Amino acid sequence: MTIKPLIILPDPLLRQASTPIERVDADIKRLADDMLETMYDAPGIGLAAIQIGVPRRMLVIDVAREGEEKQPLVFINPEILASSDERSVYEEGCLSIPDYYAEVERPATVKVKYLDRDGKEQLVDADGLLATCLQHEIDHLNGVLFIDYISRLKREMVIKKFTKAAKTKAL
Repeated sequence: MTIKPLIILPDPLLRQASTPIERVDADIKRLADDMLETMYDAPGIGLAAIQIGVPRRMLVIDVAREGEEKQPLVFINPEILASSDERSVYEEGCLSIPDYYAEVERPATVKVKYLDRDGKEQLVDADGLLATCLQHEIDHLNGVLFIDYISRLKREMVIKKFTKAAKTKAL
């Protein structure tokens, strides 16, 4: 397993839509392992493949609390089939937008169809933190970032800050 470098805002790759995975093979399983290791190292609770520069429809999540046993989940070609009218608000952050957090309102529950690490089709009814995390990571697969849900002014300030930091780093 390898820890991969994270793609950071304003990298345009983060706005790219990811392509479906045709079959789950050893390379995809290795990618899942690398993604989990990268996520745990960051540390984070979710990571989409695009965040390590791989525009494929796969994400990993582990919402286990600190001190609990790890519960890694791999979602290949995840698709939201249904979401509740009821809403919930969580303070979200993103490994690709380090040290920035904002409250985001999303559906409280979602039903997601996906392939697991073995290529078997699964369905999950998610609520709470798992529902929020799934929606956040699936957004990544569609080129959407959590800052797209905040005011335009705040979003522009965040993008400006990260663009300036990237230019400074490049010098």
